[in-house]
Amino acid sequence: MPIFSKVANFLEKRSPLSLIVLALVLVGALGIWDFTTGNDYSFSLFYLLPILLTAWYVGKMAGILISIVSALTWMTADILVEGGYIDPAIHVWNTFIRFGFFAISTMLSANLKKSQEAIRVLAHTDFLSGTINSRYFHELLENEISRFNRYARPFTLAYIDIDNFKRVNDLYGHNEGDQVICYIAGEIQNQIRKSDIFARLGGDEFAILFPETEAPEAESALTKIHHHLSERLQEKFAFLTYSVGAVTFHAAPKSAAEAIKIVDAMMYSVKSTTKNNVSYSVYNG
Repeated sequence: MPIFSKVANFLEKRSPLSLIVLALVLVGALGIWDFTTGNDYSFSLFYLLPILLTAWYVGKMAGILISIVSALTWMTADILVEGGYIDPAIHVWNTFIRFGFFAISTMLSANLKKSQEAIRVLAHTDFLSGTINSRYFHELLENEISRFNRYARPFTLAYIDIDNFKRVNDLYGHNEGDQVICYIAGEIQNQIRKSDIFARLGGDEFAILFPETEAPEAESALTKIHHHLSERLQEKFAFLTYSVGAVTFHAAPKSAAEAIKIVDAMMYSVKSTTKNNVSYSVYNG
C-alpha cells in the first residue's frame, strides 16, 4: 500500500540515532497514555511498535535497549497508578515477563531482517564471481537511464569480453577457468570507483556502468583496466586478451536492453577484427 511504502521509505532514510530517539519518544507517550488510562487497559501490542521498528531499521541491540525502556516504562506506569499491586514483587515479575516478550519479538524481527537482506544479496549476486548479476545490472541501468531522462547527465557503458577464454578450459579444466573468471572479476572491481557498477553478464562477459561519466574519463579508466589485466595474467595466461566496447550516452536509449545491445555490437566489432582492443563511441540518439 502507498502509505506503508512512504513510511518505510521515510524510516530507511533516517539515521540510527534519530530512529532510537523517535522510539524513545513513542515509548514515553505510551507510558503517559498507560498511566492516564489506569490498569483497566493493556498496551503490550502498542509497545511492540517502537520495539519492532527499532530492531528492523537499527538492529538487534537497539531493539533490546528499547525493550528494556518499554518494560521499565510500563512498570513505572503500573506503580504510579492508584490501586496498583501491593506486593512490589509482582511489579518485578510482570516487568521481567514483559521484557522477555519484548526481547523475543526483537530477536525475531532482527533475524527476519537479516534473512531478508541475505536473500536480497543472493538474488542480486552472480553465483561464481560474487559480482552483481545480469538481472540486477539491468535494473540499475534502467535507474541510470531514468536519471538521465530527469537530469540529462551523460553516462558511459562498457562491455568486456575475454578473448580466447576457451583455451583456459581446454588446457587447464573448467575449475581453473572458474578461478580465472573470479580473479579477473576481482581485479576489475579493484580498479574502478565505488560509484561505478560492475557486473558479470554471463560466461566470460562483463559490463561496467560509469554513472555521470564522459568519454575521456571512461577511456582513461578502461585503458588502465586493460593494461592492468594484461600485466596480471601475462605469466600463465598471456594468450588471454580483452575486447571491449564502450559507449557514452548523450541521449537516453529506450531501455537497458537497448543500451547493452549497442555496446555489445561495439564489443563484437573489436572481437571480430583485431581483438585485444577498446572501441569507443558516443550515442546521440
